[in-house]
Amino acid sequence: MNNMFNHTGIETEELVLTEEQLKEYNELILWNDDVNTFDHVIETLVELCGHTPEQAEQCAFIVHHNGKCSVKRGEFETLAPICTAILGRGISATID
Repeated sequence: MNNMFNHTGIETEELVLTEEQLKEYNELILWNDDVNTFDHVIETLVELCGHTPEQAEQCAFIVHHNGKCSVKRGEFETLAPICTAILGRGISATID
């Protein structure tokens, strides 16, 4: 915290947050490749991320057209095992 004086001359404290403190969650990012089928990606998102089939299909199309898609948000500790499982299925994923 930094001490500051406001317009009345009274000292106040200003809370200074780091970028990590401001970030309330991490994102699990799926990346496009030329290897995996839409069905494989959709099945993986349903099984590992808890997506509905429709939601998983939309994410697969976004990945295909934009090169990447955020497929899940949460704490790093929650996303890490999911990311590892996705990577284990041969799909490119990172946590941001």
